[in-house]
Amino acid sequence: MERPLLFLDVDGPLLPFGEAPQREPLATTPDSHLARLTSEVGRRLAALPCELVWATTWEDEANAEIAPRIGLPCLPVVNWPDPSDGDERENQWFGLHWKTRTLVNWAAGRAFAWVDDEITDADRDWVSTHHGGRALLHHVESFRGLADEDFAALDQWLRAL
Repeated sequence: MERPLLFLDVDGPLLPFGEAPQREPLATTPDSHLARLTSEVGRRLAALPCELVWATTWEDEANAEIAPRIGLPCLPVVNWPDPSDGDERENQWFGLHWKTRTLVNWAAGRAFAWVDDEITDADRDWVSTHHGGRALLHHVESFRGLADEDFAALDQWLRAL
């Protein structure tokens, strides 16, 4: 049996940005942004019972810039379709995130979890109707990134499969 997929976004879940209430603004230089990546996050991701896949606009750069900083090997990468194709207009009509259809197609019926800071109920509803396998669309607050409770929820869902 194939292990479930875990689609990982970078900006937000792995690299928090923006401001939370009662919080100092985060540094915004590229070097200080990447310096916040830790091997602890990579270790925790690698310990999850799944196949990790980059689902980020970083695309192949995630393997060059992010993976080595958090101690992960090169991972498969979702390559996004050209934004000029018709799916983008249809996604907006249904209120879907522009990644949703591509991830469901990429999963090809396999169980998957998707970690992103832009997931909405429209995405959850669409995936539950159009994906033949099990799916967890896990929203992460962009100002905090992946936290203990996110890892616990992912681990519990993946092990329950």
